[in-house]
This record gives sequence, structure tokens and C-alpha cells, in this order.
Amino acid sequence: MQNGRVLDGRVLDGRVALVTGASRGIGAAVALALAGLGAHVVLLARTQGGLEETDDAIRAAGGSATLLPMDLRKPEALDPVGPSLVDRFGRLDILVHNAGVLGKLTPTGHILPKDWDECLAVNATAAWRLIRTCGPVLAASDAGRAVFVTTNIARAPRAYWGAYAASKAAMESVVRCWADEIEGTALRVNLFNPNRTATRMRATAYPGEDPNSLPRPEERAAALVPLCLPAETRQGALIEA
Repeated sequence: MQNGRVLDGRVLDGRVALVTGASRGIGAAVALALAGLGAHVVLLARTQGGLEETDDAIRAAGGSATLLPMDLRKPEALDPVGPSLVDRFGRLDILVHNAGVLGKLTPTGHILPKDWDECLAVNATAAWRLIRTCGPVLAASDAGRAVFVTTNIARAPRAYWGAYAASKAAMESVVRCWADEIEGTALRVNLFNPNRTATRMRATAYPGEDPNSLPRPEERAAALVPLCLPAETRQGALIEA
């Protein structure tokens, strides 16, 4: 049972899911969970070795996956993804945009252009390009679901987090606009905030923190996965782990 819902072990049989940032952390955990429910998972990330590790874990558990190595610092590479998935699988039912970069924590006036551009590219522009390329394919599903992973910083910015906060705030805005535009359709689009989690990004931002004191990515994945299921009815919501 998750969030009060009993999950059929194969509730996602025959469905195709795309998960970004799937080489480690929350993305890898979500991909493994979706595969465990029967979805064929397309794993997108920059790191080939990490993708292979996630793929190995999925296959060891009896699931199936396809690797899609891609550097979201060049988000224009996403443009053919939606049509390519239709050509390969005939459908796309689930999108989880989990990939993100922290950038450098520094005074706003000291943010380097390359760091600003990287944060905007991965955290915001990639989300918009995913909406453009995958939105029509998700809309063709009888139960299309899209989930975008966000952060408290998007709504409560603080010192030194300028690039990350701005990019996540931009992502939240464009996702909420899209959700409002498709109100009344079968497609459900929501935001998910995992809060404090033992990930590599968290360790970079808080180097003195004990990771053993934090929830594991698998726990956060368990809270996110219900948003991907056909039974999900929320639209344009922000769900907190």
C-alpha cells in the first residue's frame, strides 16, 4: 500500500515510462519502482555507467528498460524524443522529470554565466522541451501522467541559492501553466517535492550533514510513484513527500 492505495503488482503492464536523471538517486529508485509495476522504463541520464547500473537492477528484478544517454545541458537534444518513443514503442504513458543540477552556491552577483546557463538548461529549459516533445504523446494515452521533481527553494529562496532557485521556480511556473492548459483532459500533470533526501546533490549542498539521518531515495520514490498511476486524479498539484 502507498499513500492509502493498494497497488496491483502489475498495474503498469504494457505502459511506457520515461525517467530523467535515472542513473542514481531518486530517479533510479523511481525507475526501478515503475518497472516493478510492469512499465517498460526508458532511462535518460548523462552517465552511461550509472544508466547501466539502473538497468541491471531493473532486469535483476524481472523488469525491462531502454537506455537513453543524453546531456541535458544541451536540452535541444530532447526535441526528437517524443516522436522517437512513438516510433520505437508506439506510446508514452508516464514522464518523470527528475534530472537536476545544483550549480554553485554563491552570492547572486558572483554567479558565473556558465553556471547560470547550466542550471536553467537542465532544471527549466529541459522541462519545457520535454513538455513540447512528450506532451502530445502523453495526451494520446488513456492515462498519461507527468511528474516534475521540484524543491522548497523554488518558493522560499535564500542567500547563495540564486541560480538553482530561479531555475526551479521557472520550471514550476511552466509546469503549472501546462497543467492548467490541459485541464479537462485525461492527462495529469503534477509537481513533487521530495524534501530532504540522501542524494549526491544533497551531500554537495550540505557537506557536513550525516546522510544516515536522511530518508533514502527509495522512500521518496514510494511517495512519487502513485502520481504516475492511472488512478491519479490530481492536476497541477504540488505533492510533498
